[in-house]
Amino acid sequence: MQEMRPSIQIVTTAMDALHAVRELNKQGYKQDDIYVLAHDSDQTKSLADASNANRIGPSEEGVFTSLANVFRSRGDEIRAKLQSIGLTDSEAERYEEELDRGRVLVITNLH
Repeated sequence: MQEMRPSIQIVTTAMDALHAVRELNKQGYKQDDIYVLAHDSDQTKSLADASNANRIGPSEEGVFTSLANVFRSRGDEIRAKLQSIGLTDSEAERYEEELDRGRVLVITNLH
């Protein structure tokens, strides 16, 4: 069985992220399959709450990664989260740089 790769949209604003989540819903994606990620963890939580999307958490990361993230810098934590959903080190680094620039990721197909 081939592992499903996540699909990631890079958006510039919170409103763009909300719009992207709505569009994914219209395309038939379930709320359980849509995640948002911003560089700031409070912004990620706000976006997830506002859009009814999810955050990458212990069930996606695994307990060890989730616990280790407590001791990591935010950049290291983000890269670990992205790697836990199937991205390579270099892909995780590239997307983390986008988040550093204030962009938001809308992620689908984690299962």
